Amino acid sequence: MSPLKNRIGLVKAILSNPQIMKLSPSINWFFTRYMMKFPVVVAGHHIVLHSHLPPLNSKAYTRFVNEHLLARIDGPSHAQIGLTNACPQNCEYCYNKNRIGRVMDKNTIKKVIQELKEIGVVWLGFTGGEPLLNKDIVEITESASENCAVKLFTTGCTLTKNLASDLKAAGLFSVCVSLDHWVEEKHDRRRRYTGAFKDALKAIDTFMDIGSVHVGVSAVLSRDMIQNDQTEEFLQFLIGSGIHEAWLSEVKPSVEAFWDSNLVITEEDRMKLTKLQDRYNKDGKITVNYLGHFEGKEHFGCNAGCKMVYVDAFGEVSPCVFTPMAFGNVEDKSIRDIFMEMTAFFQPSRENCFINKNYRLLQKYSIGQTMLSKDNSLRMMEEVRFGPLSKFGQLYYR
Repeated sequence: MSPLKNRIGLVKAILSNPQIMKLSPSINWFFTRYMMKFPVVVAGHHIVLHSHLPPLNSKAYTRFVNEHLLARIDGPSHAQIGLTNACPQNCEYCYNKNRIGRVMDKNTIKKVIQELKEIGVVWLGFTGGEPLLNKDIVEITESASENCAVKLFTTGCTLTKNLASDLKAAGLFSVCVSLDHWVEEKHDRRRRYTGAFKDALKAIDTFMDIGSVHVGVSAVLSRDMIQNDQTEEFLQFLIGSGIHEAWLSEVKPSVEAFWDSNLVITEEDRMKLTKLQDRYNKDGKITVNYLGHFEGKEHFGCNAGCKMVYVDAFGEVSPCVFTPMAFGNVEDKSIRDIFMEMTAFFQPSRENCFINKNYRLLQKYSIGQTMLSKDNSLRMMEEVRFGPLSKFGQLYYR
């Protein structure tokens, strides 16, 4: 999109939510500068800045402005929920690895989603396992999509054209297909699943063919890929695929195999990807959406446990998908009550990714557990020290 069309898209978004002008001039200026770092994408009737925000012309975005920016409610704006823990792939870095329990049924999932929306969630990610393996995913999507932006994270396994069309009709706004490398053998090896690469490309083509859904790739980058400048080669491959967005994240130290300082990215690595994102987005051939850019100290900071919450397939509530810490189960208590108890231990809009900074404490309190119990999560939080507020936090909370 040309710079002129980009500005026109942003003007349309602002005009559809004129109440945003009630924000302080400093916050409005912050948002204007932030939004200008992205090419505006039109997918069907959606005007999309990037897929970590609701479409700018959607009811969900209006809720975000009214409830979180203006009313400043205490609840989360973003949530992810596991629709199943089953998955044909076996990624060594999987943040859900070793979580166990009784899988939530359809009605429980729908009830939790409704409660999440009631406490402020305007953006909801479906994850797993492989969420497509939940036979009720279309019904669940339909129940969630009113006034809430629904995004699907999928490996592409088992996807059909009919299912993709049904998800679009149910209100799915965005999909991110897992793809970690542009070389088939390397992607399959990382996923420990022969055919993972082919399934991913087929899923991308399927969603692009049905149209009107914002289509991206979710890529988990190793530190080696980042340091050896392989990210750019990967992005060139993705540009050739015609997708809207590259959603990037580094491997997180969420499981024991990655509790190693040689595998965890440094601030220099993060800034390298942040600068790369800005450069590619200025070019406008693809939207690059690196999680460490959104959560960096220059922008919104890490909001795990404050504006982000995760409910896994077994109903356990965590600060985000990358934190294997239990603060309660939705089968025992409402998500509202669990969130309010949990968020008392977290501080908003801080400058560092919570798990990247605190994985050594996770290691200390895991003591052989596959996931920290609530008691050990609370003990760990007694030792957590939060850094300064992010740029947005300084403006918003002052």
